[in-house]
Amino acid sequence: MESAVGASGPGGPDGPAVPFGCASFNQDATSLALGTKTGYKLFSLTTVDKLDCIHESAEASDVYIVERLFSSSLVVVVSTTSPQRMNIYHFKKGTEICNYSYPNNILAVKLNRHRLVVCLEESIYIHNIKDMKLLKTLLNIPSNPSGLCALSTNHSNSYLAYPGSATMGEILVYDAKNMSTVTMVPAHDSPLAALCFNASATKLASASERGTVIRVFSIPEGFRLFEFRRGMKRYVNISSLSFSPDAQFLCASSNTETVHIFKLEQVGPSGDETWSAYVGKMFTAASSYLPVQVSGMMSQDRAFATVHLVTSGQKNVCALAMIQKHPRLLVATADGQLFIYNVNPQDGGECILAYNHRLFGVDDPMEAQACPSYAATVALPASSPITATLTGYSEDGGAKNGEVIPEHELADGPVCLDDENEFPPISWCRDGTEVGQLMRF
Repeated sequence: MESAVGASGPGGPDGPAVPFGCASFNQDATSLALGTKTGYKLFSLTTVDKLDCIHESAEASDVYIVERLFSSSLVVVVSTTSPQRMNIYHFKKGTEICNYSYPNNILAVKLNRHRLVVCLEESIYIHNIKDMKLLKTLLNIPSNPSGLCALSTNHSNSYLAYPGSATMGEILVYDAKNMSTVTMVPAHDSPLAALCFNASATKLASASERGTVIRVFSIPEGFRLFEFRRGMKRYVNISSLSFSPDAQFLCASSNTETVHIFKLEQVGPSGDETWSAYVGKMFTAASSYLPVQVSGMMSQDRAFATVHLVTSGQKNVCALAMIQKHPRLLVATADGQLFIYNVNPQDGGECILAYNHRLFGVDDPMEAQACPSYAATVALPASSPITATLTGYSEDGGAKNGEVIPEHELADGPVCLDDENEFPPISWCRDGTEVGQLMRF
């Protein structure tokens, strides 16, 4: 569920008014990371009406990539001052674990429990996240100037998706665990703009540069499961796709003021079906009598729920998450705001704004704006808020002793990573000049 949007990149910021370089949710949307002019910030997203800044760093300036590994203390940072170098930090201890340099500018970094993937314009580097050893280099991939790629977060696999063509919307799905190609999916007629796996890596969502149609495919087979129409009047730039934790919903944000939430509905084994599924069957039956363009549009499902942002034309990133036992839509915008909306999973419709947080100056009471209060929109749970942590991660930020990258995937329960002897430290790449230096020959 990891999503990101950059307000600047290796070439420099988009404009002087942008207060930060990037924003990304971690893999389970329990944390938000911001790359700023002076470093980076990490926020906890376990409650609606309170945004806790759990860490602020000035270790690098003009950060345009920052990614956190779930709720651990492992953070990857890339700065415009050194766009070919990736730094990995233990943010709780304030120390650098290691760094790597690459032959060209880094465009994207993706993490899961097994792999760390670095995407350049024409190559992809796959590392073992336990010791950061380079396992595979995918050279001469189709030109990918935006660094578009997606890495599954499920611990039992590590599927990597990236464009298989620079001129068409083909998706190449690669098994980064076993180092083999899985399938090539002919998803769209125009080049790809967005990709996203669901949490279990059984579905892959995609959108093209036209931005009118969003499709969902089965993984690893590559069969088309769903097709959603975002709009018909204009082409848009879809900046973010994100599944809900249970993969029943998919949200999409763009450079317009509307965020769409689609519901992935299928006919159940009992024969019961939703109204949209029934209408879809009618359109399918009538498709042979209609022009291809008309039947195609009629067979596509529309948005189940929507959000209308205050402004349009801004870069943003969205995520669907469960916060305090209720489904929420999170939208971080390039003007430094985080909007949290309540989602009605039964009826859909227009989502209600629960809270609007300022990402800069949040300690100032005047900077946090509530639009109707959280208590007024959704009843508070009787018990204390749940801290949503994934198996194998500690909510406090990870290790207290020893600079190690832990092996999360073998954990049976929440782990406090405090045993410096459990895994060997990876000090061999600390200086970034020997093993930490990657050059293409």
